[in-house]
Amino acid sequence: MKINVDFDKCKSNALCMAEAPEVFEVREDNFLYILQENPPEELRAQVEEAARVCPTRAITVTD
Repeated sequence: MKINVDFDKCKSNALCMAEAPEVFEVREDNFLYILQENPPEELRAQVEEAARVCPTRAITVTD
């Protein structure tokens, strides 16, 4: 699984971080950081939920 973020769309609202904190992090500088671009399969459900709740649809998950 590979995570892609369209940083032009991302508003760093941290909803993704709430769903998958092992993968996404919004730091004090208010920018989103991807901690794992290729997370393990056991995090798939959390990562897909993070993509689903993103209000700007900035996150995509590919295999």
